[in-house]
Amino acid sequence: MAEFGRASQLNLATCHEDIQQVLQAAILVIDFSVLCGHRGEAAQHEAFVTGNSDIEWPAGNHNSLPSKAVDIAPYPINWEDTHRFAFLAGIIMETARARGIKMRWGGDWDGDTETIDQSLADFGHFELSY
Repeated sequence: MAEFGRASQLNLATCHEDIQQVLQAAILVIDFSVLCGHRGEAAQHEAFVTGNSDIEWPAGNHNSLPSKAVDIAPYPINWEDTHRFAFLAGIIMETARARGIKMRWGGDWDGDTETIDQSLADFGHFELSY
């Protein structure tokens, strides 16, 4: 059974309790790292200028405290293996659904189950959708 490392624990602690609940349950099923919860102004600006976010401070869901968004990656991390990200997303989304927590995945922003129609495919991003 996987468990969060120290960095993942610290990042998860900055997230909304609903996100924490979902990810604490999902780590029992699949190993993944929590890369980012709350994102301050400098980090959000960096994400925006590098194209990793299309939202400027303070409008992003990462910018609230607790964060309404989280970035995760299957462990070990291989950014090229989008299939592993999609597999992880299925587990996260079902874990959230089973708990009555509404979330949106950055690999399918419009929720139509197609990943190829996204203008910004952010396969590691999840956010509360309420």
